[in-house]
Amino acid sequence: MMNMPSHFNSSLFQKRKRQNLFGLTISMIAMAIGMFFLFWILSVLFIKGFSAISIDTFIQSTPGPGSEGGGLANAIVGSLMLVFFCTIIGTPIGILAGIYLSEYGKKNLMAEVTRFVIDIMLSAPSIVIGLFVYAFVIAPGKHFSGWAGSLALALIAIPVVVRTTENMLSLVPIRLREAAFALGAPKWKVNLQVTLKAAQSGVITGVLLAVARVSGETAPLLFTALNNQFFSWKMNGPMANLPMVIFQFALSPYDNWVDLAWVGALLITCTVLGLNITARIFLRDKSKR
Repeated sequence: MMNMPSHFNSSLFQKRKRQNLFGLTISMIAMAIGMFFLFWILSVLFIKGFSAISIDTFIQSTPGPGSEGGGLANAIVGSLMLVFFCTIIGTPIGILAGIYLSEYGKKNLMAEVTRFVIDIMLSAPSIVIGLFVYAFVIAPGKHFSGWAGSLALALIAIPVVVRTTENMLSLVPIRLREAAFALGAPKWKVNLQVTLKAAQSGVITGVLLAVARVSGETAPLLFTALNNQFFSWKMNGPMANLPMVIFQFALSPYDNWVDLAWVGALLITCTVLGLNITARIFLRDKSKR
């Protein structure tokens, strides 16, 4: 094979170096623009949110039109209940479905159909999920309820848990499974007590990401749980929740409502940031093992 001239190699090297520098510069500029707007949004949110937050935010319910003061106690409790029951419903279903797809669905028509449906649910707008639950739960029952809201949020969370569980289980070494089978363990016990335990950090990460995903959803709750100005523990009726309070109060003409909307947005943002940081810690610990 003939050797290429040195000047040709040098010019090719310089050309590739310029292309690499151009691509790197464009990437850095794009990252800087994105970070600028992100910090701008967060700075405005933190300034307005922290300036309006007080102890009344956590001990008083949302105020009525034209009244002074008030807080977000009923909305905070309502959001916690909705997300809690969403997690209770969605986590077992998502983990078991992920185990099925990873361990039993290698060449299976049902598994392929399930993956296709999961992909559709991952990309579907949340308002479509809300309309689906409204049509099959709210409309026949003729009343809004917290249970319907939790169901709608669970339908959004399940695909995230399924996909994460399947991916994490696929990373478990096959030798670990073979060792368990060699000791005489049945397949169901290997899946639950060996494989799932080895991937538990990744699975927990998926659950946390799913919770962060549904924490700020407004559209599904607009058609299911709606809102409630008063404090209520009853899940079979309309439930107050932070996303709906923010949606309602941010558009209002009352200054204290607008302030509470900023505080609600701050609480949701801090919650989502905290969940994402926790998920990254779990994922980092998993990668070090």
